[in-house]
Amino acid sequence: MKIFKIQIENFRLLKFFSLDLEDELSLVIGKNNTGKTSILSVLDKFLNQSEKTKFHFDDFNIDFKKELNDMIMDEEPIIEEAYVEKGIKLKLFIQYTENCNLENISRVMMDLDPDNNFIVLGFEYILSFDKYIEIRKNWHEFAIHEAGKQAGNKLYKPKSLYDFLCQKHADYFKLCRKTIEINKDTQVVNEANFIDLDKEMISIKDIVSFKYISARREVANKEVDKTLSMQTSKIYEKTETNPDQNKAVEDFKDKLSETDNQLSGIYVDLFKEIVQKVGDFGGIKPNESEIEIISNLQHRELLKGNTTVVYKHDENNKLPEHYNGLGYMNLICMIFEIEILIQEFKREKEKKPADINLLFIEEPEVHTHPQMQYVFIKNIKKLLKDGIQRADGEKRSLQYIISTHSSHIVADSDFDDIKYLKKDSNNNVIAKNLKDLKKEYDEKTSQYQFLTQYLTISRAEIFFAEKAVLIEGDTERMLIPTIMKKIDIEEAAVHKAKNTKDDYLPLLSQNISIVEVGAYSQIFDKFIEFLGIKTLIITDLDAIGTDGKKCEVINGVTYSNEALSYYFGNPTLTDLRTCPFQNKLFNNIGGSWKNQSNGRLCVVYQTNEDSYNARSFEDAFIHLNRKFVENNKDDFRGLQNRAYFNNPANNAYFLAKECIKKKTHFALDILYHSDKMLSNWQIPAYIKEGLLWLKLD
Repeated sequence: MKIFKIQIENFRLLKFFSLDLEDELSLVIGKNNTGKTSILSVLDKFLNQSEKTKFHFDDFNIDFKKELNDMIMDEEPIIEEAYVEKGIKLKLFIQYTENCNLENISRVMMDLDPDNNFIVLGFEYILSFDKYIEIRKNWHEFAIHEAGKQAGNKLYKPKSLYDFLCQKHADYFKLCRKTIEINKDTQVVNEANFIDLDKEMISIKDIVSFKYISARREVANKEVDKTLSMQTSKIYEKTETNPDQNKAVEDFKDKLSETDNQLSGIYVDLFKEIVQKVGDFGGIKPNESEIEIISNLQHRELLKGNTTVVYKHDENNKLPEHYNGLGYMNLICMIFEIEILIQEFKREKEKKPADINLLFIEEPEVHTHPQMQYVFIKNIKKLLKDGIQRADGEKRSLQYIISTHSSHIVADSDFDDIKYLKKDSNNNVIAKNLKDLKKEYDEKTSQYQFLTQYLTISRAEIFFAEKAVLIEGDTERMLIPTIMKKIDIEEAAVHKAKNTKDDYLPLLSQNISIVEVGAYSQIFDKFIEFLGIKTLIITDLDAIGTDGKKCEVINGVTYSNEALSYYFGNPTLTDLRTCPFQNKLFNNIGGSWKNQSNGRLCVVYQTNEDSYNARSFEDAFIHLNRKFVENNKDDFRGLQNRAYFNNPANNAYFLAKECIKKKTHFALDILYHSDKMLSNWQIPAYIKEGLLWLKLD
C-alpha cells in the first residue's frame, strides 16, 4: 500500500499543486521559495493535528485571500445552490494491491468494485455556507464599529478585513476529514460524493502515519550542547519495548536493582540526621509516618541525564560531542532521529504499525560539507530499505520524502526519484517528474543517457538556478564570471554618470548557473524547456571552407556547428552572419524552437565587429584586444610564435590559430594581466549583448 500522489490547494504558494510520490524515495528539489517546506507543513498540520499545528491566516494562498475578500465584500451573497466550500485542502491518493491487509482501509472504501484499488483521503480547512453567511454578517458589524472608532478619533486607522480574518478565521473555518470517490480509469475525483470521516467517527491513524525531521534541527557545537546524548535516552525509550532488545533491557534493570540495594544501605548513614529530625518533629505519630530514604534508579530517567555521547580519539582519549564539527553532529543527529522515528512507526507491541508510513527529511545538507552530503544520499536508501519491521513479524514499507537545495545530493541521486518544483508563468508552483524527460527524448535514449550522466556527475547546480549560461569549453567557463564582473562595473559606471538607478540586479548578484556543455547544447534543449529558466547559449560560428576544413569566416561557405543549425532551422552561413540580435531569441512552440521577441532562450555567436567577423572566442578576443595581448605577450604562458604579433598583416584568425598554445592557459593569461577594474581589455560584442539580455528579468 502506498501514497502515489499528493494534491494541495490554497496553502501558501501551493495554489493547485500535485506531487507524485515514488514507492520509496522522492527527492524534492527546486529553487528557494518554491514550496518545499510548505509540503511538509501542510502534511503536519492535517495529519498531526494539535495546538502547535493550527492553521494561521498567512497559511492561505494569496489568490485565495483575494477570492475570500471578494466573497465577503460583495454586496450580494452567493446563493446556497451556487456556493462551493473553499479553503485549504490536502488529498492523499492511495493505491493498494491484493496482497495488502484491507482491515483498516475497508471502512474508507467508496467503491466495492474489486478492480478499483484506489482510495482518496481528503483533509480540509474550509468555510461552509452557514459560516460564510455568518462571517459576512459579523464583518459588516465589525466594519461599522471600526468606522465609529475613526469618527471619534480621526487619527485612528480602521482595521481591514484581513485584520479581522487574521484574528477570527478559526471561528468560521473548520477542519474536516473525508474519503472521496475516485474513478479507477481516469483517477479523477468526484468531490460531491464522499464519506465524512469525522461524522462517522472513523480514525485514519491506523492507515497513515506521518513523521518528519525538520531543517531546524537542535544541533550546535556549544560546550553546553548535549543534543546527541539526549537523543540516546529517546532511542532507549522507543526501543525498550522492542523484543529484539528485551534481554539487554532486563540486564540493565537487574543491574540497577543491585545498585539500588547497595545505595540504600549507604543512604541510611547519609540521611540519618534528617530522618531523625523528621521523627522528632511534633505532631507526627511514631511508627505511622516513619520515613526511609532508599535508592530507586529509574532506568528511563537515568539515561536522560547520565548518558553521554563521546568521540573516540584514541585508546586513551574520548572527546565530548561538542568537540566535533557541526557537520558530523548534524549527520549523527539525523541518524539518531531516524532511529527514534522508525521505532515510533513500529508502535507499541499491542498496536500494529500503520498501513502507510511517510517520513519527511528536510534539507539533510544543513551544516554538512559536500563529501558528507554524498555520503548521506548514498547511504539513506540502505538505512531505510527494510522499512518498518518488528520482531513479531509485523512489517510495513516506508515511503520517504527528502527536500534539498544541495546540488551534491542531486548529483548522486537516481534521476527517477527527483521531483523538480518550479513556478509557472502564472507564478504558481508546479512539480515535474524528471523521469518524464525520458518520454520527451522519445527514442533518442543515448541523448537522455548522456544528459542524465552529465548532470549527475558535473552540473547539478543548474536545478537550483534562476538563469543559465550554456558554454562550449574551459575557456568560457574560466572567463564568463570575470566578464560578468566587468559588465557589472561598466553598467554601474554608466548609471552613476547619468545619476540613474539600475532596475536590474548585477549579473554576479543573480542566481546564474554556468554549465559547460561542449558542442552538445542542442541535446539540452528539452532539459532547458523542462526547467523553464531563462537561458543563454554562447557558442562559436565554426566556419568551414570549400575543402571542408576550418577557415576564416570571410572565406567560409558553411559551418560545422550543429547547435546553430538546430536552433536557427538550418540557416546558411550568410544568414547567420547577417542575423540581427532580435532574431536570436527563441521560445519552444509545439516542440520546436521559434524566433520570438520575448524569447526565453538566446543563442549568440561571433558577429561582425569593427568590419571583422571572428570564428572563435580567441579569434574575437585577439581582434578586439590586440594591443593588450601584444603588450603582455612575453608573459603570456599560453602563447607560442610570439613574433607573429609584430607583423600587422597577420590577422586575428591567423594569430589565434598559430600563436595560442593552449586555450586554458590563454584564458588564465587574460585574467592574470587584467587590471583591478578590468578596464584594459574589451568584451567581444556577441558575449556582451547576450549577457546584457540575460541580466534583464
